Amino acid sequence: MQPQLPIDVDPNTGVWTTDALPMLYVPRHFFTNNHAAVEEALGVEQYAGILYKAGYKSAYYWCDKEAKQHGISGMAVFEHYLNRLSQRGWGLFRIIEADPAAALARIELRYSSFVLQQPEKNGKLCYMFAGWFAGAMDWVNDTTEGGKHAPRSQSKEVQCAGEHHSHEGHCIFEVSPLAA
Repeated sequence: MQPQLPIDVDPNTGVWTTDALPMLYVPRHFFTNNHAAVEEALGVEQYAGILYKAGYKSAYYWCDKEAKQHGISGMAVFEHYLNRLSQRGWGLFRIIEADPAAALARIELRYSSFVLQQPEKNGKLCYMFAGWFAGAMDWVNDTTEGGKHAPRSQSKEVQCAGEHHSHEGHCIFEVSPLAA
């Protein structure tokens, strides 16, 4: 996963950027505590739906900006996305298998920040990531010649390390065609 993320700090504004995108840098416990508070207030199902839509939109936007910034395209952008997520401390992500033209993929996540920060919780803790993978897959298909006829995608967490009380376990996300 080397080299590490390039972080540039504007001396006049204090704004942090990586790959020309403005960034925020917060401790894992701070983010997770806020996440858990909203989850408790809204309920997991409602909060997961909100995060899915926002995550989808953000991943799509990120892929577009990064493709232009680095001159990459197709699944190389999706792989770059997972690499950057891994470098930012969310966990270690990798594509197990992918068939973008069919809107299919399986993504593995090890050392999820949500599982590591909440060892007392049990269940699917990493649902926040689901929309990210659908957004990235749809960006790939919208911007590649072979993908223009691919179905829209959806994504869900099908296995979570948080269900098994194991920090050594892993999560699995599946991207599939959006049901009509």
